Amino acid sequence: MSKPRYGIWAPVGGNFGPLDTQEEPIDASYERSRSLILEAERLGYATTLVAQHIANPRSLELEQLETWTASAALAEATEKIEIIAAIKPLLFHPAVLAKMALGIDTISRGRFAINLISAWFRPEMERTNIPFPSHDERYRYSGEWLRVVRALWSGERVNFEGEYFKITDLSLRPTSIAKPYPPIYLGGASDPAQILAAEQADIYFINGQPIEDVRQVIKQVLSRPRSLPQPVRFGLSAFVIARPTDAEAQEELQRLTELQKKEEHLKLSVAKGVDPDAVMFRLFAKNPAVGGNGGTAAGLVGSYDTVASRVAAFVDAGIDTFMLQFNPFAREMTRFAEEIMPRVRHLQPV
Repeated sequence: MSKPRYGIWAPVGGNFGPLDTQEEPIDASYERSRSLILEAERLGYATTLVAQHIANPRSLELEQLETWTASAALAEATEKIEIIAAIKPLLFHPAVLAKMALGIDTISRGRFAINLISAWFRPEMERTNIPFPSHDERYRYSGEWLRVVRALWSGERVNFEGEYFKITDLSLRPTSIAKPYPPIYLGGASDPAQILAAEQADIYFINGQPIEDVRQVIKQVLSRPRSLPQPVRFGLSAFVIARPTDAEAQEELQRLTELQKKEEHLKLSVAKGVDPDAVMFRLFAKNPAVGGNGGTAAGLVGSYDTVASRVAAFVDAGIDTFMLQFNPFAREMTRFAEEIMPRVRHLQPV
């Protein structure tokens, strides 16, 4: 096994799992994300993901932290942790985004990355009158968008003409501190997403699902053509429930499941806005779970030893980075760092 990297989802839309509980009131503020990420850095977490929505998909009445301004501030506030900002290419011209990313790369002293997602929530595009092409065309657009961004990050003078973009005699300064450029994460469960990840991404994010399915996804991506010299790596999203015993963990899972059911109206609100061609929501229906992006479907629910052994099994299957959710966040994030991380290290060969 290789050494895994652990990260946390920044709570930019509130909470993960049940949105509002007695232990964890709704809070999507920058102050909360900053506090949690600083503590995660202290505890030894390596990375954090700042998701992107114009408005909260669950309700327009709920707050949603803006990704790129928050990421710039987090880059200044932290010292070691990687800051990954999600980006929907439909929202930013690639030259503008490439320049913004280089700015945060400079602020963070080389600790910045992007997570490319090709968008699935129709209302945020429709309400702003931003064009929302079909699913497969969004990935063609994203592929060309990403080629432009990577070319501009190279530091060379770029001349590019494609189906969607034209760049004439442009170079960006300062160049990237991260070498050869800020890492590119990519999420999405469809064939076009896998093809784009295999071709151009550094790390492919897999939504939480059973390990047998994760092994199959890794096999599929590795079988596809690649244009970069270094091999693609893999990350996994998961919601963690770890307790001293398996029975206690299952009891907590049941409690959170019941609380989440009380917010079914918010889930239905999201479902109404989902692009029907977005494959990941079919996976969510197949594997009901607590939390977002597959959540507990990854199986990181159980005793400390059970969860550690499952993390180790995922690492052995090829997972490099774990992007984790918790509820209540601060307490359970600390529990994972103190109880699970050491056990996984113990399971690894010297």
